[in-house]
Amino acid sequence: MLEKITPLILTYNEAPNIGRTLERLTWAERIVVVDSFSDDSTVKILSSYPQVEIFQRHFDHFANQCNYGLEQVKTEWVLSLDADYILSNDLIEELQFLPEHLLKDSYFAKFKYCIFGKPLRGSLLPPRRILYRKDKAIYIEDGHAHRVEVAGDYEYLSGYVNHDDRKSLSRWLQSQDRYLLIEAKKLLTTPNSKLSFGDRLRKQKVIAPIAILLYCLILKGGILDGWEGWYYAWQRVLAEILLAIRLIELENKIP
Repeated sequence: MLEKITPLILTYNEAPNIGRTLERLTWAERIVVVDSFSDDSTVKILSSYPQVEIFQRHFDHFANQCNYGLEQVKTEWVLSLDADYILSNDLIEELQFLPEHLLKDSYFAKFKYCIFGKPLRGSLLPPRRILYRKDKAIYIEDGHAHRVEVAGDYEYLSGYVNHDDRKSLSRWLQSQDRYLLIEAKKLLTTPNSKLSFGDRLRKQKVIAPIAILLYCLILKGGILDGWEGWYYAWQRVLAEILLAIRLIELENKIP
């Protein structure tokens, strides 16, 4: 089955992460990477892996980058990964022994969020569709993020993926500022009837940061993860506070 799978990865200045991700993909005959003209050592690291093929494209939005990447894939199946996704041994073995003729059209995987390389007991990350048939997939924008839509049935893999982002806090803050402005615009332009309970809560601005702190530390067991658990909880609370500030700015038309 592995011969029928091509990993697809987007990169932009992912030098702190991409090497660890590629180390878990040595089984792949070809890896498609769409790079947004990184100016750190990302391309140099990518070039040190012979099965990696680099396609550079100026970034406009994630869906277009991913759909462009799909055009470069030649196999039946795509393994869609972020540059900080580390496949577990169990998931690699599961992929290896999948039957040659799969009955489903896409497969979801569960995640373990890592702080400084340590997997946490729980996080806010939902399962994500990472393996799918190329000819049935298309990416669309969804707020600050993107998602792949795949026609047909799906199933869940039992193995998991580690989300292990080692970029600096400054880089995280820059990314969050950009993402949360887009997310705030989405929340304000979407009717409440079409928003999830969580998103309606976020629009209230005051409740969400407190709820997220309790959710991460108590319900997800982060308080048992030591300082890594507290770090993740504070990180998520800070993101919700930044979102609330962006919502206030937009509601009051502050440039």
